[in-house]
Amino acid sequence: MRAREAGPFPRAVLDALDAAADRPVFEHGTRLVTGAAMLDLVARVAAGLRAEGLGPGDGVALLLGVHPEAFATILAAHAVGARVVGVRPGLPDAQVRHLLGLDVAAVVTDSGTAHVPRADTARAPRALTVDALRAAHPGTGPLRLAGRPADVARLIHTSGSTGTPKACAQTYAALTAGWAARPGAWPPAIRDLAPRLRRHLVFGTLSSQVMFEYAVLAIAAGGTAVVADDPALPGAITRHRATGSVITVPRLAKLVAAQRRDPADLSTLRALVVSGSPLTPDRHREALEVLGPVVFHGYGQTETGMISMATPADPPGSVGVPPPAVAVEVRDARGAPVPPGVDGELFVRTPAQAVAYWADPERSAEVFADGWVRTRDLGRRDAEGRLHLTGRTRDVVIVNANLHYAGPIERVLAEHPDVAEAYVVAVPDDDTGEAVHAFVVPTAGRPPDPAALRALVTARLGAACAPARVTAIAEPPLAPSGKPDKRLLSTPHVRRKP
Repeated sequence: MRAREAGPFPRAVLDALDAAADRPVFEHGTRLVTGAAMLDLVARVAAGLRAEGLGPGDGVALLLGVHPEAFATILAAHAVGARVVGVRPGLPDAQVRHLLGLDVAAVVTDSGTAHVPRADTARAPRALTVDALRAAHPGTGPLRLAGRPADVARLIHTSGSTGTPKACAQTYAALTAGWAARPGAWPPAIRDLAPRLRRHLVFGTLSSQVMFEYAVLAIAAGGTAVVADDPALPGAITRHRATGSVITVPRLAKLVAAQRRDPADLSTLRALVVSGSPLTPDRHREALEVLGPVVFHGYGQTETGMISMATPADPPGSVGVPPPAVAVEVRDARGAPVPPGVDGELFVRTPAQAVAYWADPERSAEVFADGWVRTRDLGRRDAEGRLHLTGRTRDVVIVNANLHYAGPIERVLAEHPDVAEAYVVAVPDDDTGEAVHAFVVPTAGRPPDPAALRALVTARLGAACAPARVTAIAEPPLAPSGKPDKRLLSTPHVRRKP
């Protein structure tokens, strides 16, 4: 089934599948799915959704694993013009109920026995399965694309690290303007990255904006999305002969440590796209030294999509130069732009950014204004235009009524040779109101000396920023998104370093 007529998203993705024809675009175990077979699967699921009366403006939630049918179902739901709500595995039932309550008409699962918490609404969405939908006959002729430019195409929820995840609303116009499936729109860093994704690992959930879009990029670049049912590294790379993967900072740190202890054969690896949180310059440099010129350091938000990306040729610690299609302003506390080299808050505009938080006008007004997205990230641009991230506006410790950002403290701590990762939180203090509590992951065999860490921070940032308490941990707790979740650091389940 071919999609030849001009149309909105996912037209560019369907065209990439059409161009692939008999080439495998998805690999799951011993199963290979060609571009033509994927197009047929998309058309069948779309016909099934239409037979259920679902179309433009209808909310369709997807609770699916990582497999070719999940990829096809995402595309099919967009083909009928639905508002797609992806639900990551591992979310608490309360968060799932909240997401299913976002005006959802139907829920698609892998099987009829999948656990679906009841939505926080009076009317429960109807339950559908991929197997039932794909049994529909797609008819003849090109696949009709029904997405309307101003309609919300998908709700991508944030990590939920500050509580209930926010649903970022992207329109069909925004998704159509996205770069992943359109080689002519690839920014310079993506043009460097794309050919390295010949065998690109996908895992976790295709409801992840990052996981889905880099799978699309791999296919558009002539590669194959390879499902890693066990994504543990380095095993997944060697087992699947992978050339590329998305990776979080904690997983990258584990891989670097493993390669130092007992190097695996990573000769097929060409690209690791670091996503989710920033790398310190030292950890960035170490990853390049141990793994070779394969580290791409991406920066973006759920609200914006990709903002910039550092290639292996960029200086460690930066997140690269934003492409021409992306506008970035570094502003001071009054909202005025600041010159290069000066820290401030980052405001951005991207072609595919969200327009609001769904059904949340108050928080939308705080972040989306006059076409700009307020990132709440702190950073600066250097003389060459590269972005450097320095912290978060709300990630602070207030000592003696003076505000101190956690990001700079974490970076100084991570510079110590005995510290692999550092995470700073505020704790109550009878004398100063709040004080710094540092959680550190030691480097192999060298537990850090708290006094030395305090002295380092004091010398660089002042005594108020020095950690009153230092706790060694084996690893940071993670949110379902794979990002470190600092809210959980003080809970009993965090593994202390023996």
